[in-house]
Amino acid sequence: MVGCGVAGALAAIFKAPITGVIFAFEVLLLDLTTAAIIPILMSAVTGAIISSLLLGKQIEFYFTLKDTFNFIAIPFYILLGIFSGFISLYFVKTNAFVEKIFSDIFNPYKKLIIGGILLGALIYFFPPLFGEGYTAMKSILSGKTNDLFANSVFYNFSDNQWIFLLFLIILLVMKVIAMAITTGSGGIGGVFAPSLFMGGVTGFAFAKAINIFSSSWVKLSESNFTLVGMAGLIAGVMQAPLTAIFLIAEITGSYGLFIPLIITASISYITIHYFEKYSIYAKKLAQHGDLVHQDKDKVVLTHMDIGRVIEKNLTPVDADASLGDLVKVIAKSKRNIFPVIDNQFHFMGVIMLDDVREVMFQKEKYNELFIKDLMIQPSEQVTLSDSMETVMEKFKTSGLWNLPVIEDSRYVGFVSRANVFNEYRKKLMEFTEE
Repeated sequence: MVGCGVAGALAAIFKAPITGVIFAFEVLLLDLTTAAIIPILMSAVTGAIISSLLLGKQIEFYFTLKDTFNFIAIPFYILLGIFSGFISLYFVKTNAFVEKIFSDIFNPYKKLIIGGILLGALIYFFPPLFGEGYTAMKSILSGKTNDLFANSVFYNFSDNQWIFLLFLIILLVMKVIAMAITTGSGGIGGVFAPSLFMGGVTGFAFAKAINIFSSSWVKLSESNFTLVGMAGLIAGVMQAPLTAIFLIAEITGSYGLFIPLIITASISYITIHYFEKYSIYAKKLAQHGDLVHQDKDKVVLTHMDIGRVIEKNLTPVDADASLGDLVKVIAKSKRNIFPVIDNQFHFMGVIMLDDVREVMFQKEKYNELFIKDLMIQPSEQVTLSDSMETVMEKFKTSGLWNLPVIEDSRYVGFVSRANVFNEYRKKLMEFTEE
């Protein structure tokens, strides 16, 4: 359902159903099955159709290619890919750093005031930082770059190409800070639009700098590099190169830039992935151990519920009971594991039948030995909040076949490898049938 919603929303915003579908699978790391792809396809198409009916065919920004792709520019698209990868790394690291600073401010009013003052100051000096950045991107793509200086204290320097280039670099540095301040202080914001904005500015600034320094021996298409730069940042920040490629292709309504899009997006992805394994969306999930991987085994484990594999039919025994009492319990039980608890149902340990098999036939010790003298402590315990991946890791490290499930020091039940394996097979069959 989340994948359907994401695909439908993205397709509706940009009138890009293919991008919506690819984004759902590439970023959300969904398993590519027929049962998953059909509803996502339908959601993307429905989103695009309804958006067109209600809002018309106009999208946030649409651009028709003016300049054809020149193979001579390929080395520069390679360099743009590397540059975009490092800008993406700056984006991810800076966003995390600023949000961490605001997360340490516990007073919401203080957080709101600080965020508002900082954001207001940034927008005052650099108006293009306001909003998603679509207006600024339209100005760049339409060639009205001086509009970036509108209402800015730097307006009088708009004709100076060096000041203009410096202004673009400052926008790159400050946009992600403004975005992180917005979300960190409690405002509503996102990553997608700022990534497009920074990508557009990156591509435009890159081409502008090359054109300035190279004088007349090479002339790069600034509009083309703006579009390809967008793909570079999307591919780097979200680590979603396919989404980046098809988004720009659908926005322009043409595959004329397909080759440079592939080059820049791929290199940007490779560059950032060398330093940062997870995308900006997946990083926090990975840190909390909640990230669903494409690995089929991990996907199946993620969909398993520990509550379905807990065995509660084991007979508990009191820690103060004698060996004679234990023998009576064993005689009526079909299990070879006996959890030891106190009168408050706190877990004390476990009695294994194999450990008491010899002594249980020595009747003279029935009143001499007590369960608390015979019980052992398992090397690992499981809690109800543990993921199945964690449970399997505990089985592996302990070498045990049965682990007690404890919650707030109280005994809940036992989980066995056999039960986990049976549940795993059921889930795996469900995935296979899909």
